[in-house]
Formats: sequence, C-alpha cells, structure tokens
Amino acid sequence: MSCRLRLPILSVAAAACLLFPAEGRAAAITKRHLVPREHPRLLGSRARLQRLAKERPDAYQRTVRVAREQEADDHAKMISMALVSAIEGDADLGRRAVQKAMTYARGPIKKGHIPFAHDLARCALVYDLCHAQWTDAERTAFHDYVNRTVDANVRSETHVFHNGWYGYKWWGIGLACYATYYENSRAGQILATLEREYEARAAPALELAGAGGGWAEGYYIHYWLYEWLFFSEVARFCEGADYLVPAPTFYRHRAVASMFETYPGIRIYGSRRPVPMGDGGGRRFGGDRDKQLSARRILVNRFRDDPDHRAVHAFNETTPRSAVGVYAYKDFLWRAATVPKGDLAALRLSHVSPGAGYVYARSAWDDDATYFFFKCGDRFTAHQHLDVGHFLIYRHEELAGDGGHYDGFGTAHDVNYHLRTIAHSTVLVHDPDERWTRIRAGPVSGNDGGQRHDWPHHNGAVVDAAAWHKGRPLYDIADLVAFEDAGPYVYVAGDCTRAYAATKLERFTRQIVYLRPGTFVVFDRVRSRDAALRKTWLLQAMTAPAHRPPHRVVTNGKGRLFIQTVLPRGANVKMASGDDLYRYGGKAYPPKRTTGPAPMCRIEVSPPEPRAENVFLHVLTATDSGVETVPAATADVRDGRVTVTLGGAKMVFAAGTPGGRIELNGKGAPFPARIVADYLSGP
Repeated sequence: MSCRLRLPILSVAAAACLLFPAEGRAAAITKRHLVPREHPRLLGSRARLQRLAKERPDAYQRTVRVAREQEADDHAKMISMALVSAIEGDADLGRRAVQKAMTYARGPIKKGHIPFAHDLARCALVYDLCHAQWTDAERTAFHDYVNRTVDANVRSETHVFHNGWYGYKWWGIGLACYATYYENSRAGQILATLEREYEARAAPALELAGAGGGWAEGYYIHYWLYEWLFFSEVARFCEGADYLVPAPTFYRHRAVASMFETYPGIRIYGSRRPVPMGDGGGRRFGGDRDKQLSARRILVNRFRDDPDHRAVHAFNETTPRSAVGVYAYKDFLWRAATVPKGDLAALRLSHVSPGAGYVYARSAWDDDATYFFFKCGDRFTAHQHLDVGHFLIYRHEELAGDGGHYDGFGTAHDVNYHLRTIAHSTVLVHDPDERWTRIRAGPVSGNDGGQRHDWPHHNGAVVDAAAWHKGRPLYDIADLVAFEDAGPYVYVAGDCTRAYAATKLERFTRQIVYLRPGTFVVFDRVRSRDAALRKTWLLQAMTAPAHRPPHRVVTNGKGRLFIQTVLPRGANVKMASGDDLYRYGGKAYPPKRTTGPAPMCRIEVSPPEPRAENVFLHVLTATDSGVETVPAATADVRDGRVTVTLGGAKMVFAAGTPGGRIELNGKGAPFPARIVADYLSGP
C-alpha cells in the first residue's frame, strides 16, 4: 500500500505584562537564531527579494503593475507596493504604502469575529518592507495599535478546531510582532505566548483532526491555512523557527490532500474548483482558490526533496498563475520554479485522511478523470455538517453533489436543510418523536430523520484536543473501518452508526467499491431499533434524472451518472425537485440566496415494507454524456450475504459486519480487514 500516513488562553492581565526577551521558547519548534535587527526581515533580506525579482521576472513585473498602476483591494495593493518599494528603493511608493497603513493604525480597534489579523498583517509587511519611510511618531502609533489589538482579542477565536483560528488571529499578530521586534517592548513575549499556545493546543488539534492532511472543519481550511503557512515562513526567515515540526502527520500530507481536494479540470481564469466539504464557498469563483494553490506551493518548497511533493509541484504548475490578477505577489513570493517536477501520472490515485475521515480517489490525473470523495469522520466543530457517510461523484461536472446553500450561519435553511443529513448522500431513519435543538442558535423545526446534534455547545464545537478526548464518547461518532486501493478498484468501509441517535439506530455500515474508471457499488446495511421507523437512502443529484429502466440517468454538461437501485427489490423511489426540494415534514426551508450550482433533485429510496434490517445496494456509473447505456447489475441474497455481479466483476458482501470478497477478471481477493489507522505508519 502506497498511502503513507498518522494553548492556555492568554489573559488580559498576562498580555499587559508581556516583555520582549524570547526566553523559554518551546523546544519542539526546533533550533533558532536571533531575529535580525535590520529591515526588511519578514520575507528575508532586501538582497533575497531582489534575487527573487530576477529569478521570477514575470510574476514580479505583474506585482509592479499592481503596485503602481492597477486598482486593487488594500491587501493586494499594500503588499505589492511594499514589496516593490523595498526591492527598487522607491521611497515615494513606500511612503504612500505607509499612509495606507496608518489609516488602520489610527482607526478603531477591531475585536472578535472580523478580520483584524488581516489588517495587522498587511500593515506589518508595510512596516517591515518600508521601514525607513515611517516617522518615529508613526512607529509609536503602530506599536500601540498592535498591542491594543492583541489586548482586545486575547479571548477571541479560542476554539482551535473552528473558524480558522490561525488565519483570523495569530498570523497577523505574529507578523506584527516580528516586524516590530526590538522596537515594541512587548513583541517578543507575545510571540512566546503564541508559540506556547500553538504547541499546547493547536498542534495537537492538527494531529487529531488533520492526520493525513485533511481537516475536519472542511472547506474552511482554504480560508486560513495559507495565512498560517505565510506566518510559518516568516518565523523561519526571522529566527529559524519551524512551526511545521509539532504536527507532522498534518503538514507532511497536507499538500497531497489539498491536491485531492480539487475537482478535475481547469476552470475559469485558469483555476481549479475545490470540492465541497461542510460550510464554505467554492461553487463560484473566488480568491480562496488562489489561497489553496499558494498553500500547496509553500509546502512544496518546504518538502521539495520528497517525491510526493515534487508530483504536487507538477500539479501546481498546470495552473502557474494566481487566478485573481492582483494576487500576482503570491506568485512572486511562493511559486518556486526551482523545485524539480515529479511524475504526476505515476502518483497514487487515492488518498486517505484518517483524522478527518476523508477518502479521495480518481480514475487518473487527467483533467477529464472521474473523481470520488467519501466522508466518515468524527465531530470537532460547527462548520461540519451532519453528513457522515456522504459522498461526491464528478466527471466533467458534479453529478452527485452537496445539497443546499450556505446562505448564512444559522438561517432557517442552514439549520433545517443545508447542514442536515437530508441535504447529503447518506441515510435517514425517521423517528417521529425525535427533535433537534440549538443548532447554531438557529430556528430549528425540521425532523429530517437524520443524524443527531446533541453536543453541549450549540455549534457542536469543542475547544481543543484535550477537551475532545475528555468528551470522546460524545464526539467520536464514526469510523473509517477499512481502505484499500488495489489499482483496478478502491474499497472503503465506514461505520456510521454512532452519528445517529442510539434510540433509533442499531447499525449503519457503508461499503463502497469503486471500479475504475467510473463505477461505484454502494452497499449499506441499516438496522433500526424499531422496524416501524422509515429508512430512506439519499442521493443528491445535480439535475433531475431521466428514467431509463433499470437506470435513472443524471446528465450535467459533459458528464452523466447512471443510477441503478438493485436492493431492496421493489423499492419506493421518490424525486424531490423544484419547490419540493427544500420541503419535508410539511414545511419548506428555501435558501435566502443561492451560492452557485447545487443539487437540483434529491432522490429518496425506501424499502417497500418495514423491517428492522434493510440492505441498500446501488450501482452508480459516471460516464461521458454521450454514453447511452451501461451494464446492469444483479444481486443474490442468501443468509444475509449479498453477491453482486456486474460485467466481469463479482462482489460478495458478508453478513453482519463489513467484509467480503471481490473477483475481478478471474482473480479474487478478500476485502481488507485492515483498519485505516494502520496506514498512519506506512509503508
């Protein structure tokens, strides 16, 4: 198998007495040198930046145009101006950048869940890169602005699993303190506190929820990781501190996981679309795509001798420019063309991130490949959905997608549909007496029959890894039981049982066999406590399917998905689309706004009669839209064992617990009993 895997809060009183000597800094961040006294230093010396300008002339000239000619947001404009001023010694340009920075330093102190750290970071870069252009009074004002912002936010964004804690908070504070080191008497000790917090609380969270490079918060990783890695690079430049060391099973696999977290194909403005995972955007073009690319670039440069990262570099080079033109400075800073390109075509076609419970697989590294994503992981924070067992299928376009719209945090649509199980491709077990309360403090009224939400915090968020382990019986809700990529097929098994209320569900296991290039055999065994509780198998179809017995056929652009319900025999199949898509239980929960292309039809499959245990067997085949038919599957059920025949493949799913056997082109092998955690140690 080629898959190689596995802060006490700063008080206001403590903040008030921070002094600058960096004594007692944590040892695990590795050896360090003294912070240089001269400026610039955040991104290396002036000489280094001048060398980069010669080595990366295209990106640098685009950065120059942003600095001197183009309209841009303050972030891109100020960083570009500061870089060009430092490299070319343009004092006038530097002075204009300082004047922009002073509008923030003189403005009100921002506090809480707003991007105050982004303000700090852009101003810190101007402070460092244009240091000679600041007056003494302006420097003093900036130090005061930094310190008062720290004091105002020592208790903000303290949940290390949630809301991009790093991106919103510590990257800006860290850059501001490295920029003002030796001049701001509190800078050194603030950095020491940052480091202690990171090692005590954040790094353990990365190792727990991020082992294998995925991140259980889902899509939000694209909003914060780039900034945190930016800070980590600054820490290396300034004093040799390596913040990647305390969380190796996250950082060493993050670039590969990130590559798998994009759909095949190059889209608008030369960008790649990230896959949907929990809350977030991505359906429409945005700068988060450039953040994802830049984060991979930083990691590739950091691990440039590793063959996997060289393959990631080859992948990155297929989109060599940031999609947002004014982000040219990101190309200038992070696109290291000196990294040798690896053989992307030879890289493995699947990856597993046990921390988040993610499995990713592709048919090839071509841009017209078939793509598959499966989620079966534990609970850590609010931006996750109630979607254990959910999967995505893509070929040319999304075919089986992620339902609903993130129209706001805690809206009626959000808490009753978008984040609920009914908006995902998994299973419902409807107990008419079940209730959901306090989800994101939103107006919850819908009983969708889905997964539970009974965590102490209304957001379902836990503060750090220590608290997660203390409350593990509550948060440990799912297991990736087995995973194997045998080449012609991928096998994954998940136990989804604990994601549901124990009062209604005794067992729900899902086994998926992905037969490359585009066929998925989905086998579910569901046992309820009461035979009368209605079970429903869900598929979130991007378009309403046509019925061509024995298949239903979803067509989206150049892609097509053939759907065959093999078991239960005589199943009741219902389509919810149009005005009925966001309606259940007699109530409708339409979104306040749409966020881009989303599933337009919810396919619901239920057994013809009530039983305590049901098996669901579906065969889904992703093809080009010109394909008119695919092979039909047959199933034989005996003593709880299900044998599926599909063309030259035969799969036997064992009775009871996940397991069984596959025969493909005359060769047989058992499904692996090896648990996913074994892959943490290789080979």
